[in-house]
Amino acid sequence: MKIFLIILGLGLYASAPAFADSDKGDIKIGKTLHDKSCIACHASKFGEDGSKMYTRADHKVTSKQQLGSRVKTCNNNVGAGWFPEEEAHVAAYLNATYYHLK
Repeated sequence: MKIFLIILGLGLYASAPAFADSDKGDIKIGKTLHDKSCIACHASKFGEDGSKMYTRADHKVTSKQQLGSRVKTCNNNVGAGWFPEEEAHVAAYLNATYYHLK
């Protein structure tokens, strides 16, 4: 029974949308997570504090769904280990600070 619950939990985690309930994301928590796990990588690619990743003219994110997907991809690529709720916090922070997507 315990193994079944673990497998079920992993399945739910894998299928959870990254930016679900974006209005419920906590911007303050998102900033903390972002600053800890994202700045070093972005700064190595774009210089300074890495914020050009979000403000460049050819940025790839044009919807909340794309933002959530991008945060999830970065989480997986750098091994931050965020849960879906934490991804939503980071996406909410990025949206409020840089993207302003509706």
